[in-house]
Parts: sequence; C-alpha cells; structure tokens
Amino acid sequence: MPSTFAHTPEDCTRNLAAIRDTLYVLGGKWKLPIISALIDGPLRFKELQKTLKDITPKILSKELKELELNEFVTRTVYATSPVTVEYELTGYSRTLEKVLIELRDWGFEHRKKLKDCHKARRAAEKS
Repeated sequence: MPSTFAHTPEDCTRNLAAIRDTLYVLGGKWKLPIISALIDGPLRFKELQKTLKDITPKILSKELKELELNEFVTRTVYATSPVTVEYELTGYSRTLEKVLIELRDWGFEHRKKLKDCHKARRAAEKS
C-alpha cells in the first residue's frame, strides 16, 4: 500500500508539525473520550463524569475548559436552582468524526490481535 506521508524533507517537516499541532490540541487520556461521549448530544457535568467513569471532577473540568478554548465544546449555563450546566459539541468538533471512527476501528482490531496472540501463546505453552 503506497504511503500518503512524506516524500521530501519539506513534506516530512510539514507533516510532523501538523501531527504535533493535533496532539497539542487533542492529546492526553481524556479529550477524545470526552468528545466521543458528547457525540450523541449534550450532557451535564455529572452525566459526563459518570459516562467516562474513571475521570476526576478536577481533570474533567480542566479538559472541558481546554476543549472549550479550542472550540470543540460549548458550555451552557441555565438559570435553574441549582444552576444547570450542559456541555455540547460544536459543529467544528464534528470534523473529528472520521478520526474517531478510525481510532475506534483500529482499537477493536488491536485488541483482537492482542487477544489472539495471547491465546496462541497460552496454547503453545500447554503443548
């Protein structure tokens, strides 16, 4: 399969810069899972935390602020008692949908590969 990556040193430099920019904005353990959790519609803070399971409120708050600064998420405050805050994806964040699908599919394949290798190793040890 032919590569769509660098062909010249200049292409390589541009490609690496683009990848670094992407990782700077979306890197870390939680940003893509947060975006994925919000893909079906807005969620309140506690709902989002419950969906993501292991994230602390402090980290979730930090990650949401960064996603909001980079225009992936909007935060809406409703004047209820107590105050209700909802987080929702922006139209811009929808541009990541293909990336998320590819990452999900790759993750399924990778997990299957590791399970198959582990199963084969165990079978070889038994024989």
